[in-house]
Amino acid sequence: MLKAIRGLSLQCLLLCSTFAVATPAFVEALEKAPFISTTPSSNPEEWLLAHIDVETTGLVARYHEIVDIGIIMTDLKGKELDRIFLRIMPDHPERSQPGAVAVNGFSVERWQSQGSISSATAVNKLFDFHRRSAREKHVILVGYNAWFDITFLDEMFRRQGKSWRELYYYFVLDLPSMAWSLGLQDLNGRDISNILGITPETTDPLEHTGMTGAEFNARVYRAMLQPQKK
Repeated sequence: MLKAIRGLSLQCLLLCSTFAVATPAFVEALEKAPFISTTPSSNPEEWLLAHIDVETTGLVARYHEIVDIGIIMTDLKGKELDRIFLRIMPDHPERSQPGAVAVNGFSVERWQSQGSISSATAVNKLFDFHRRSAREKHVILVGYNAWFDITFLDEMFRRQGKSWRELYYYFVLDLPSMAWSLGLQDLNGRDISNILGITPETTDPLEHTGMTGAEFNARVYRAMLQPQKK
């Protein structure tokens, strides 16, 4: 009996190993990526910033989805070099939360009329944009509450067998955290913009997009590079 159980256990082990999940190609690519020895301070000409903002159907990345994304590529001083804006039709528009729609004005009909694309097409376009804009340079992602944008980007990329880390550096710049280090602890974008003396992002849902968010992020970044009044 014991011998039979052992034999069954061995068969189970062999069967399980047969159906083991293979390592995704993007994980293998990241593991083989060369070590980056340069730094933004030592070689600023080799680095760029991607000011990113996404609009979504809600707050939970594995349940809700990106409906549009804006990216502005700049040098380290905040000078704009390139930009891209994409409207994306979610696979599950029925999961849209009223609070999110009140912010970004999403509706299936409106998105269809404004040339929305699938998430798969969006990922391909983002890779094409990165190759065109960054070329061989290293890119740091910049966001306002950056973890939110990264979480949704990561989920969208993973569904296509890719990773945001294929495009962007391991470290990210979070604007509210940067503002906090300067003594600006208001967190809210409108409050921060008032303190910095810059134009806040629009709150009109028919105008509010990932691109208006990316533009706002770039304004905040450039303003924080300036000496702050005591």
